Amino acid sequence: MASNETTNSDTEESTEEEIEPKFKYQRIAHDLKDILNKDVVTACAVHPKFLIFGTFLGRVYLLDHEGNSVDSHLNCNDQNFAHTVAVNEVDIDAKGECIATCSDDGRVHIIGLFSNDNNQTLTFGRSIRSVVLDPDPKANEGRRFIVGDEKLTLFEKNFLKKLKSNVLSAAEGHVISVCWNGPFIAWASCLGVRVYDLIEKCSLGLMKWEEPTNARLENFRCNFRWANSNTLLVGWVDTIRICVIRRRNSVEATLKALPGFIVDPISTFQTNFYVSGLASLTSNQLVVLGYPKEKDSERNALRPLLSVLEYKLNSSEEVCTDSLSLRGYKEYMVNDYILGCLNEENRYYIVAPKDIVVATLFDIEDRVQWLIEHRKFEEAMELMPSHGGNVLPVARLYINHLINQKEYEAAAKICLRVLGNNKNLWEEEVFKFVKPQQLRAVSAYLPTTDDCKLDPHVYEMVLYEYLKHDVKGFLKLIKEWPSHLYDCSAVINAIHDHFNKENMNELLESLAMLYSYQKSYESALLMYLKLQNTAVFDLIRRYDLYSVIHKMIIPLIQLDRERAFQILLDKRRVPPEIVVQQLEQNQEYLYWYLDALDKMDSRGTFHWRLVELYAEYEPTKLLPFLKRSKHYPIQEALDICRSKLFYPEMVYLLGQMGNIVEALNIIIHKLQNIEMGIDFCKEHDDSDLWNLLIVESIENPEILTKLLDGIIGYVNPAGLVDKIKSGQKIPGLRKSLTKMLCDYRLQVDELQIVNNIQLADYFSMHAEVVREQNRGLAVSYHNVCATCERSVIKKDVVPSCGIMVFR
Repeated sequence: MASNETTNSDTEESTEEEIEPKFKYQRIAHDLKDILNKDVVTACAVHPKFLIFGTFLGRVYLLDHEGNSVDSHLNCNDQNFAHTVAVNEVDIDAKGECIATCSDDGRVHIIGLFSNDNNQTLTFGRSIRSVVLDPDPKANEGRRFIVGDEKLTLFEKNFLKKLKSNVLSAAEGHVISVCWNGPFIAWASCLGVRVYDLIEKCSLGLMKWEEPTNARLENFRCNFRWANSNTLLVGWVDTIRICVIRRRNSVEATLKALPGFIVDPISTFQTNFYVSGLASLTSNQLVVLGYPKEKDSERNALRPLLSVLEYKLNSSEEVCTDSLSLRGYKEYMVNDYILGCLNEENRYYIVAPKDIVVATLFDIEDRVQWLIEHRKFEEAMELMPSHGGNVLPVARLYINHLINQKEYEAAAKICLRVLGNNKNLWEEEVFKFVKPQQLRAVSAYLPTTDDCKLDPHVYEMVLYEYLKHDVKGFLKLIKEWPSHLYDCSAVINAIHDHFNKENMNELLESLAMLYSYQKSYESALLMYLKLQNTAVFDLIRRYDLYSVIHKMIIPLIQLDRERAFQILLDKRRVPPEIVVQQLEQNQEYLYWYLDALDKMDSRGTFHWRLVELYAEYEPTKLLPFLKRSKHYPIQEALDICRSKLFYPEMVYLLGQMGNIVEALNIIIHKLQNIEMGIDFCKEHDDSDLWNLLIVESIENPEILTKLLDGIIGYVNPAGLVDKIKSGQKIPGLRKSLTKMLCDYRLQVDELQIVNNIQLADYFSMHAEVVREQNRGLAVSYHNVCATCERSVIKKDVVPSCGIMVFR
């Protein structure tokens, strides 16, 4: 019936896009259909109660808005009120009780629909183009009416019901159209348009109209419509003029010869079609029924147009245009169409000779339905809340559309936007993503709070799909989702069923987290260890799993020695005995552990093991350890050092055991370090050791000089010199003897100086003691006996200054 067309063009291409229409259309049928099958509509009047049609055969019909006949006096006396030729005009009063008709047969009928009291027929003997009844709802039925023929005449009944005529205009040619509103009457003739003021009984001026090209102005019906009490809409040929009737201002009113009102055209613009009817829509929008100027290829008329135009100062902008498919439109002329309207109901009647269609403004439901049909779901969703509608049905249709278009992510976002915390709705919508295997698209938007927790099966389906298609996404969800949303055992079983080496790391980590959610911490630790994931250490600390790791100590150290030792060295949580027991199978790990433990535990419980471990893995630490520790068996340590040929360590241990001779022999013969031998002898300061060292040095002249340099203060050098054989060649002997004698003399001098200092200190201290003993002691009456607590002397016996006592 109607199609909406809008064309947008740019520099490259033009595209046609259907925009939202203003109207919905419905064809009137029922009894009207039978009438139109045998007759043609030529005139129409619209009333809120019913419709009045005049036909080509001169008949007048009263129908309801559905097209059904309404009983009235027209049915009873249809022959009396019929015209012999086509009805030119039909009008109805505001109360809906009286109608007026006119025709080319020269007759005007005033007919009461439900009463015969005011029925009358006027015969003029010439063609009557227009007749209108008084629009005042307070006026008596049929009391006043205007007839337009060669002149414009007002007919009025006096109190005796006598009909009196008053010619308003008689010199402007045939009256084409008349429109009456309150005190103002607008009419059109071949000269133009006038507005007459019934109160002042004068014309408010003439608005001339441009003559159409290749046509006569009077061949076009002038279409009037009063938008309100003072705004007149005029559509004639292809020009529309909006006129406001206003009272003249104070300056204009000074000219007494002018009427009190003036017709002010506030906007005049042309259309690209001929105007067949117009009506107001809003304060600045018009509904215009248009007849296309063009013809089709066979010179037939095109479909009529119903346009919404927004007018401005002398210009207009097309809001929308509908092309109407009416019966027989190819054969119609511009004057064959009529536009009737009920502004209060926003209903517009497009009347053609063989068809009548009602255009009704889209209401909210219509707009939403149209937007849905044209897949403009976003606009429909925005429209619903602003008018108190429920957005949910539209949103669900939108979700279905997006899923059909494979826009799964967008569909999921709509779910989040409109479903809120409605558990049942969520579960219904989520299942729409199952068939296309796109639960992954909605996973990020699923509710996971206690306010809206879905059935566990829903979350398990999502996890199962991730497990099949996106293992990394599966692991991400396991980390993000609270574990109480789903059955961990079911998910663990699914992982085992779909385990593959390609995604082993992600699956093991997922198992580790799921086992920890189930509090199967030992299984969780095993998964992390298989995965070589350091998160195992956080898990141990978070859940206090120190008692569980006793059999996992070696794998933990293999994973991260530093972090493992941070846990193992906490003696309160992991007893060292258990760690040592577990590490017996890996001596290197045992060494690392006991070495670290030794820095924290001074008890030396495992020092007996450290001797062997230091000897094996870090010998440089052995000797310092042997010197600082007292918690190891010396003989076992000595045996280990003998087996490893650790001579410095053997020297120290033999020295500790008292076997200093053997120790010195090792220094001299194995280490061949005379300085160390000298230090050893100094440390033990044993005459037998010195003799042994001297004997060894006599046999070895190279070390004799070193011995001579180091024995001063410990051994009388004369004994060493006496043992030097005559003629024995000793390199550097002179220098060594000279140094030895100097050192010896320096030692003697030092001893003499020390002795002198001691004597001086003795006599000084003795003199000080004698001096102190000879000093007097002052005694006053304040001194009290320590035993009896009485004054030693009395004030009345001795002077106030007291007495001086000597020993």
